[in-house]
Amino acid sequence: MTDTAQRVFISGKVQGVGFRDWVVRHGKALGLIGWVRNRTDGRVEVLIIGNSDASTALIDKCREGPPLARVEHIEAHADSERPPKGFTKRFTL
Repeated sequence: MTDTAQRVFISGKVQGVGFRDWVVRHGKALGLIGWVRNRTDGRVEVLIIGNSDASTALIDKCREGPPLARVEHIEAHADSERPPKGFTKRFTL
């Protein structure tokens, strides 16, 4: 499989519900690398790099999110950012 890079924006009740930690846990479990951060506009932004099937699986999981989240919209775009090490949380942008 080919590695892909995608930048994903998730809207809804996605801040203050453990979404970032949840994404990191699932991203690592799927063997992906990337990062996740809150945005000041209320969305969560995720960079996902790895196997295209695993990337799709994480995006599908994000459609529901952790138990307290309420996802309203997901927008994903191809990206070309250099891969970071591991899967981490970043500061709010």
